Amino acid sequence: MEQFVVDVKNLSEKLLHRQIDSDLDEVIETLFKAISTLDTAAKLQDSQLEEIAIQLWNWAVTKRVGSTITEEQKAKVRHVACRLLYLCGPENPSENIVRRQILMASKTGRTWLDCKKPKVADDFLSLAVNSLETLYSRLTSHGDCAEDINTPKGDIEKDLLRVLSYQAESAVSQEQHQEAVSCIQRCKEMLLRLPKETGYLSFMCYNFGVDTYSQGKHEESTFWLSQSYDIGKMNVKYSPGSEMQAKVLRLLAKVYLDWDCQKYLEKALNAVNLAKKEHMQLSGLYLKIRILIKSRSPDEAIKSGLSELLDCEVPLEVCLSTVKLLVEENRESLAFDFLKRVCQHFESSPELGSALLMHIELLLQRDKELLAKQKIEDAITGHYTGKQLAPQTLSSLHVLLWDRASKNFEAKNYSEALEWYNYSLSFYRAGELDQNLAKLQRNRSTCFLHLHQIEKAKEAIEKAARIDPSNIFTQFNIYKIAVLENNAEKAAVALREIGALAQNPVTSEDRLLVTENAAANLLSLAAQIALEHEQQETAVKALESLCEHSQDVTHILTALRCLVRLVLTTMENISEEIRNANLDILLSYLKTALEKLSQISHVHGNGAQQHSEDANWFRRISWNSALQCEHSPVRMRDFFLLSFQLSQLCAPDRGVLMGQKTCLLMAAAASLEICRSSDHTEQQTELLTQTLEHIQLCKEIWMTIKASGTSSKDKTETLLLLYEFEARAKINDPKLESVLESVLELDCIETKLLEMIAVLAMEPPAHFPVLCKKALRIALSLHRKQPQVDLAHCSNCLHSLIQLTLPSGVSEVQPCVLEEVWGYYEEALSIIATAPEDFPELEILWLLTRAWNTGILLYSLAQYPEAERWCGLGMSFLKHLGSLQDSYHSQMAGLYSEVLDRLDKAKKNLIIEE
Repeated sequence: MEQFVVDVKNLSEKLLHRQIDSDLDEVIETLFKAISTLDTAAKLQDSQLEEIAIQLWNWAVTKRVGSTITEEQKAKVRHVACRLLYLCGPENPSENIVRRQILMASKTGRTWLDCKKPKVADDFLSLAVNSLETLYSRLTSHGDCAEDINTPKGDIEKDLLRVLSYQAESAVSQEQHQEAVSCIQRCKEMLLRLPKETGYLSFMCYNFGVDTYSQGKHEESTFWLSQSYDIGKMNVKYSPGSEMQAKVLRLLAKVYLDWDCQKYLEKALNAVNLAKKEHMQLSGLYLKIRILIKSRSPDEAIKSGLSELLDCEVPLEVCLSTVKLLVEENRESLAFDFLKRVCQHFESSPELGSALLMHIELLLQRDKELLAKQKIEDAITGHYTGKQLAPQTLSSLHVLLWDRASKNFEAKNYSEALEWYNYSLSFYRAGELDQNLAKLQRNRSTCFLHLHQIEKAKEAIEKAARIDPSNIFTQFNIYKIAVLENNAEKAAVALREIGALAQNPVTSEDRLLVTENAAANLLSLAAQIALEHEQQETAVKALESLCEHSQDVTHILTALRCLVRLVLTTMENISEEIRNANLDILLSYLKTALEKLSQISHVHGNGAQQHSEDANWFRRISWNSALQCEHSPVRMRDFFLLSFQLSQLCAPDRGVLMGQKTCLLMAAAASLEICRSSDHTEQQTELLTQTLEHIQLCKEIWMTIKASGTSSKDKTETLLLLYEFEARAKINDPKLESVLESVLELDCIETKLLEMIAVLAMEPPAHFPVLCKKALRIALSLHRKQPQVDLAHCSNCLHSLIQLTLPSGVSEVQPCVLEEVWGYYEEALSIIATAPEDFPELEILWLLTRAWNTGILLYSLAQYPEAERWCGLGMSFLKHLGSLQDSYHSQMAGLYSEVLDRLDKAKKNLIIEE
C-alpha cells in the first residue's frame, strides 16, 4: 500500500504540474492502471491523498474547458480522483465529504456513460446511490447528528432521481430491460415530490424508446414511449409540452405499425388520434393513412382519412406521397380517385403540374397509354394557354417521355418512339435553343432513318446542327445520311469533324452507354455502315480515322485488320503503278500494327495469347506481301523486315525462329540488290552496314536453330557467308578475308560458291584480286577433283586467273608474274590433254593468242629467251585447235619462223656487242 501511495503521488504530481501536453495520455493511463489494481474496499487515512483527489478533479474540469483532453481521458482522471476520495474517506464521513463523494461518483458515472462504457459507470453510480441514501438516512433519522445535515431533503431526492435515471440509461444500453424499468419506477414515485423533473424524465423515456426502436426491439420501445407519454401527463405544468407529447405518440404509432400493423391496429390508431388531439401535424395525418393502408383497412376508412388530409390543407407534396403509397399497396382505384380529387383541389396551384406528371407516370406504369397520351396532350394545350409547367416538372416530364421513346426504340417500334419524341418536342417554343433540344432532334433523325424517311431525317439533323454543331453524335448522323445518299464528299467532311471532336471527352447521349472509347466506337460503326452500303473508300477513311484517334490498342488492331483486308481485295487485275501504291499503303498499316503491338508487349494470360495471335496474323500478311514485290527490292526488304519484327512479338517456337531466319536472309538479299542498282555511295554504305547487322542477327538465330538439329541440305550458312562477303566487299571491309576463311571451313564447299565469291571480290566498287584468285584456285582444284571434270568451269577459272594475273595491255611484266601465269598455262595444257576434244575451242584459241602476244611483248622488251619460250607455248596450243587449226597454223608458223630468225640475229648481235 505504501508503494501505491508513493506511485500515485508521483504520477499525480507529474500530471498536475506538467507545462506541455506531450505524453499526457501515457501519464493518465499509468495513473488509471495503478488505481484499478486497488481493492475497492480498501481504506487509507491520508489527508495528502484526499487533497490530491480534489486537485485531480479540478484539473480535469479546467482541462475540459480548454478542450485539451479527450472525453475518455477526462473519465479516467475523474475515475482516479473519485476512487482516491472514497479510499481516504472516514467511517462516518461528514456531510461535506458525503456531498463531495456524491458529486464525484455521479459525474464520474455520467462521464463513463458518455464514453459508452456503462459497466464501468455502474460502479460509480452505485457509489453515488449509496452515498445519497446515507445522507438521506441521516436526514430522516432522529439520531444525534440529524441537526448537522444542511442539505434540504428535496435536493437529495433530486440528485437521487438523476442518478437513478443514469442507472436506467446504463441498463438500457446493456439490454437489461427490467433493471431499467425498476430504476424508472423509483423515479416516477419521486415525481410526486419533484414535479419539476417531469419533463426531464419524460424525455429520458422518449430517448429510451428511440434507442430500442432503432435496435428493432418494438415491445420495449412501445413500453418506453408509453411511459414517456404517461409521465408527461402526470403534471401538465411541468410536462414537455403538447407538441412533444404528440411527437411521442406518433412515434409510438409508427412502432406499432412496424411491429405488427394487423395486431396493433387499434393501438396505432389510438396513438395517432391522441397525437392529433395533443398537437395536429401533417405528418400525423399521413401516418394515420399509412396505418390504415398497411393494416388493409376497408376503402371507406381510408377514404375518410384521405378526405381529412385534404380538409386540413396539406401541401401537394404530401398528397402525392399518399398517392404513391396507395399505388405501392395495390390500392390503384383509391390512388387514381384521390389523384383526381387532388388535381381538382389544387387546380389553381402553380404546382399542379407535378400532380399531372404523376398521373401520366402512373397511367404509363399500368400500360394505359391512350389515357396517358390524352393527359400529355392536355398538358401541351395548357402549356401554351397560360398553364405552363414548372421548370423542374417539365424536366421530369421530358425524362418520362424520352424514357418511353427509348424503350420503343429498343423494341424497334420506331414510329411509336417518334411519337413520344414529338410529344417532348411540343413543349419547346419556337426559336428555343437548348442542348437537350439538339439531342431530341438527333433522336428524331435516327427514328426517321430507320423509317427510311431520309428528307425528314435530314431536316431534323440540320436543326440539331444549328443548335449543337460541335457534338460528335450530330456529325455522326450527318455522316449516316451522307452514306445513304452515296455522297462520299459529305461523308468525308463528317468523318473529319468526328475525328476532330474525338480529341475531347464524349458527353453521354440518350440511351447510349458512353465509355472513354465512345469516339472510336462511333468511327468503327461508321466504317461498318459504309461497308454495308458498299462504299469502301469511305470505310477506309473511317477506319484510318479510328486508328489515328483511338486510345484503345485492341480497337486499333481490329481496324487495321479490316484495312489490310480491304487493301488485299483490290490487289488483283490492277496496273503496276496502282499495285505499288496499294503495297505502300499496306506497308503503312503494318508499320502501325507493329507500333501498337509493341506498346502492349507486356501482357499475361489470355491477353498474351491474343497478343501473339495478332502479331502472327500481321506477320503472315507482311510475309506474303514481300513475296509479291519481286520487281521492287526496296518494298520486299521493308516487308520482310516488318515480318521479322512482328515475329519477335509472337510466342517463340522453332517455326517462328525459322521464319525470322528466312525474313532476315531475304531482307539481306533485297538490300544487296538495292545496292547493286544504286549510285549513291553514302546511301550504299548505310544500307550495307544495316545489312551486316541483319546478317549477324540471322547468324545468332541460325545458331539457336542448329542447336536443335537441322537438315544437311540447308543452305542458310552458305548464303549468310555469301551475303556477308558481298556486303563487306562493297564497303572495303578489312574483315573480308576472314569471311573467305569461314567459307573454306564449311563442311562441303561448292565450287559455284567460290566462283561467285571470286566475281564479288572484283565487282565494283570492290577490288580484291588476291582474294579473287585464291577463290578461283580453290575452285579450280575442286573442279579437277571431281569424278567428271567440268572443262567449261575449269576453262573459266583459268581464264579469270590468267586475266587477273596478266591483264591485257600491260607494257612490262615481272618475272614472278610470268612464272605464275606459266603455271596456269601448264595446268591448262594438262587439262586439255585429258580431254582435247571436250575443251572449248574458243578458249584454246584465247590461251594461244594470250601466250603468243606475251611472247611478242617480251620480244619487244628484248627479253629474247622468254619471248621464244612464250611464243613456243602459244604454238603448242595449235595442235589442240579443231577446225581453226589449219588457218592459224599457216599464219603462226611463218611468224614463228620469222621470230626465231630475228631471235638468232638478235643473239648474234648481242654476242658481237659483248
